[in-house]
Amino acid sequence: MDSIILATGYRFQPDYLTGLGAWNDHGQILQQSGRSLTVPGLFYVGLSFQRTYASATLRGVGPDAALVVRQLRRALRASRQDERS
Repeated sequence: MDSIILATGYRFQPDYLTGLGAWNDHGQILQQSGRSLTVPGLFYVGLSFQRTYASATLRGVGPDAALVVRQLRRALRASRQDERS
């Protein structure tokens, strides 16, 4: 399984995701708790309101990043199990 973690930084400019279907017609990223709902293996950290009001702040990004890492580990384990089957 290939995965991407997108750390958005201070100015989110998702132009490089154009054509992937990563956001809706209103420009909203289609994600839940940092995991893309439309692009398998795409994860985000630092989005405004990713999970909470603090998600795009130094205070909130740590807990969000920890959750994304847990999700990614689960996805990688599942992928490895699928490969063995």
